[in-house]
Amino acid sequence: MPTTRVRAELLKGNTSALILTVLSEGPLHGYAIARKIEVLSENLLSLNEGSLYPTLHSLENDGAVTAAWERAGGRPRKCYRITAKGRRQVAELAKEWREFAGAVNQVLGVARDGPA
Repeated sequence: MPTTRVRAELLKGNTSALILTVLSEGPLHGYAIARKIEVLSENLLSLNEGSLYPTLHSLENDGAVTAAWERAGGRPRKCYRITAKGRRQVAELAKEWREFAGAVNQVLGVARDGPA
């Protein structure tokens, strides 16, 4: 199991994509979203409250997610659900990420293999 966490700078631009991807599997409250990202990434990715909730509020304001208060375990929690707009947005973000990661891998491959 990996022990190094991803630097915050790398995570910042991808927080929306991670949240929307997790929500595409079903509605969750904030803590559960953060925990699921940690589990799926084998603890390499960790969202703190300072980045999770502002991103969720931004996604809600943009219409990518909806939120409603629900009672879970006796206390109210805000539960987030992805919308059709959010599904389109995550598909586009995933495509952009694949293109970006491919380009970075190409450059890193050149550096690893030496100049042509």
